[in-house]
Amino acid sequence: MSRHIKVSPKTVFTNPIHFLAFGFGSGLAPFAPGTAGTLAVIPIYLLMQPLDLLQYGVLLGLICIIGIWICGESSRRLGVHDHGGIVWDEFAGYLITMFAVPFAWQWIIIGFLLFRLFDIWKPWPIRYIDKQLTGGLGIMLDDILAGIFAAICLQILIVLN
Repeated sequence: MSRHIKVSPKTVFTNPIHFLAFGFGSGLAPFAPGTAGTLAVIPIYLLMQPLDLLQYGVLLGLICIIGIWICGESSRRLGVHDHGGIVWDEFAGYLITMFAVPFAWQWIIIGFLLFRLFDIWKPWPIRYIDKQLTGGLGIMLDDILAGIFAAICLQILIVLN
């Protein structure tokens, strides 16, 4: 079944699992739902910014672990593996990108661009994992890796700045 089947707003807003998986509704965007989901997580990042690295890391770990179940369960209920509107994985990926980044709007924007680049481009091994793994882990892991790749690039840019 296509990963682009139409999901109604009612389905997303009346089911807590779909509501979370669809990034509080941002995954319903008719164009580029992954980009919309990544934009939607920026306010969450801003709320997490004051946390120390341990707190941020623990919360990020929980977001990733819970995301495996949320994305897998939403996908199962929709009957579609990795529906395009499931963007909780983008939430996790962007928050990974922004781990230990000093607060500045330039880094927020560059982090956004780098994460979207790696999430869309999917260089090896991201593409391989995306094709091989199914379920919630498969949905989450390619974005986790894209976040790691983007984080490495962003940290290099920060050090060079």
